[in-house]
Amino acid sequence: MTETRLSGVKLLKPNRFGDHRGFFAETYSRRVFTGLGVDAELVQDNYSLSAAVGTVRGLHFQSSPHAQAKLVRCGRGAIFDVAVDIRRGSPTYGQWVGYTLSAANGAQLYIPAGFAHGFATLEPNSEIVYKCSDYYAPETEGSLHWDDPDIGIEWPVTGEAILSKKDAEAPKLAELESPFTWEGGALSFSLQEAQASLSRP
Repeated sequence: MTETRLSGVKLLKPNRFGDHRGFFAETYSRRVFTGLGVDAELVQDNYSLSAAVGTVRGLHFQSSPHAQAKLVRCGRGAIFDVAVDIRRGSPTYGQWVGYTLSAANGAQLYIPAGFAHGFATLEPNSEIVYKCSDYYAPETEGSLHWDDPDIGIEWPVTGEAILSKKDAEAPKLAELESPFTWEGGALSFSLQEAQASLSRP
């Protein structure tokens, strides 16, 4: 496990045991992950396929009362996976980290609540599998513009990114009324703040 420069975001690489048939890897164990400081209860698995290279999904988050931590890996192909700190008052507010997750390297990224998440596909037909600490709740969804210059993510995308209409129209950081607050290592958020964030034009 590697601690990133954003507090709480962790890069993990499970051991692989291989022979002439292939390999075996334990991708999640609550006991092991708790020992590594990843103590969120992960309750839902999501699976995503992006057919074309240069597809960007994100940056997304869910607010209280359904804020989500995520454990992300790539089951086929490769992605550039990104987390952005959107905890108001955080010393790293608006900063990002990004890592290549691939079927070949087996790496995983743990992203706590309080961060926006997104990824870009690096290979065709990339498959993304991620665990979440709360169930999908569309009424609490929020988003942040993937290419906001104030954040400055160095996306490895050549040419025009392939986006959903929703992601193309997402607000920039300066427009975001974040529902998350950093309090010296603790994270807090209120339903009122979440509703205000989600009701912006």
